[in-house]
Amino acid sequence: MRLSLNFLSAVIFGALAVAAPLTAERRGRYGTRRFQVARSEGRLSHPPYIPGTDQILHLNNTSKEEYSSNWAGAVLIGTGYTAVTAEFTVPSPSIPSGGSTNKQYCASAWVGIDGDTCGSAILQTGIDFCIQGGAVSYDAWYEWYPDYAYDFSGISISAGDVIKVTVDASSKTTGTATVENTSTGQSVTHSFDGGVDGDLCEYNAEWIVEDFESNNSLVPFANFGTVVFSNAEATDNGSSVGPSGATLIDISQSNSILTSSSVSDNSVTVDYV
Repeated sequence: MRLSLNFLSAVIFGALAVAAPLTAERRGRYGTRRFQVARSEGRLSHPPYIPGTDQILHLNNTSKEEYSSNWAGAVLIGTGYTAVTAEFTVPSPSIPSGGSTNKQYCASAWVGIDGDTCGSAILQTGIDFCIQGGAVSYDAWYEWYPDYAYDFSGISISAGDVIKVTVDASSKTTGTATVENTSTGQSVTHSFDGGVDGDLCEYNAEWIVEDFESNNSLVPFANFGTVVFSNAEATDNGSSVGPSGATLIDISQSNSILTSSSVSDNSVTVDYV
């Protein structure tokens, strides 16, 4: 599916210093992945953490806003969620106040099924946006957690593009992840045909901006401005529902609140604050 790590190291990184290689075990499992600097050990989403801990925050379908160290946005909690979709305009990330031009800062916008009250799997797809110095990069990806994320090829992304993201579960072990750049007409889809690492529960539908993991820790979080998930819908037992009534969640790190989320009948807005 993908070229070898050695070949890509030569072509992509050129004279740049290449990060430490994967262990033999991971190389055997993930050797076909197209790696980038920020993903040298595999880019990985994670269920929401309780701030300041590595414990998963389990939401309880409340109107009370919740806080995690890595998720911001809206989560519907129930049963029978089999598809989630939304559109958003790709932001132009910036270095947060007090940040360093020598560090890479990232954030991610995605839609997904499960990951909170279901701890066994997340079917998700989205866009990463990163900045280092004055260089900004974007990547489209798909993931069936607890496996790592895989990059899509064949799609280009720029600030200001309108992206439609959709996940659709045909069963608890099969489904599709689709990213469409409606501004350019490009569209990519990955099909999961079973053999995944965890079964879905179909308990959660979510629209999330995330501080994802790389090298076993959260990446430095970028100032992403605002992400608005418009035309936000989920399929709940065969019927279309919007995010209204979802539990709101925001990111808190080092005793500072970094995001502010809100929801309407058909949209979820996440602001960097």
